Parts: sequence; structure tokens; C-alpha cells
Amino acid sequence: MNTYTIEQSKFTHFFTASTASAPLWLLVRLYLGYEFFIAGWNKLASPAWFGSDAGAALQGFVQGALGKTTGLHPDVYQWYASFLQSAVLPNVMVWSNAVVLGEILIGLGLIVGLFTRAAAFFAFFMAFNFLLAGTVSVNPTLILLALGILFAHRVAGYWGLDRYTRPFLKRTFSPRTS
Repeated sequence: MNTYTIEQSKFTHFFTASTASAPLWLLVRLYLGYEFFIAGWNKLASPAWFGSDAGAALQGFVQGALGKTTGLHPDVYQWYASFLQSAVLPNVMVWSNAVVLGEILIGLGLIVGLFTRAAAFFAFFMAFNFLLAGTVSVNPTLILLALGILFAHRVAGYWGLDRYTRPFLKRTFSPRTS
């Protein structure tokens, strides 16, 4: 097996690999996690978002997004509008509950630093989907912060439960050599 070494600048190393940057990533994680957790928590209390009768709020959101597909420079791409019409609207209750639970789980994962890389990926994915649906709001900021955590995944969860769970999972599930 060949071994290759790729040098990294001190700047990049500090932000993506040095545990000295862990306090910075803790602040980023806490902010991003708080935003997602509060969004999900507020939706959890609303019957329009969560429960067996859920879907009214998401249906209104999707209808608003579908209304942004016209004009010279539409806010919503036609392919995404097709996805919303064919996959989301027919199953609006399931999607609504998934959005609520997803936001809460993303928030909790980022706040406690457990499975930080997965939580940041889903934060990016969810915020990007909201952006594709024509809702700018705070989503570009959330996307950038989630990408930062993804790039710094080696240290982003260092001040969190990942510091303890990653070595445990590696020991438990790595292939044993005889």
C-alpha cells in the first residue's frame, strides 16, 4: 500500500483539524443547533405541523413555493416544483411530521455534539431544500455554518459527546485483526 502525504496550510489546519478551534465550533454548533431545535419545537406544538392531522402548514408552504415558479426569473426551479407536486403534496402529513422531527433531532445532535457530521449534513440538506422552495430568510447563513461544521468534522464535535462516542464506535465496529 502506498502512503501519500498532503500538506495543509496552518490556517486550514487550525479550522479543520486542530482541537484549539473546538471552542469556535462549539459556538457555531450551539447557534445552528438552537435555530433548528427551536424551529422544530415551535412546530411540534402546532397541530398544523405535527400529529395525525398535520400538513396544513406545509401544504400552504408548498403552495406558496409553487406560486413562485412563474415569470422570467422564477424563485423556484420547475424540477423542484415537480418534486413538491408529485412527492410532497400527496404525502403532506408524513413530510410535515418528518420536518418537525428532523429539525428537533438536528438541533439536539448539534447542541450536544453527538453525530455532529450527520446532524450538520442534514442541517445543510434541510436548509438547502427550504432555499430551493424559494424561502431565503436565514437559510443561506444556516447553509454556510453547516458546511463549516462539515469541513471541520474532525474537531467540530470535540467539545461534545462525539469526543467519547467516536472512539467507542471505532473500537466496537472496526474490523478485528488476528
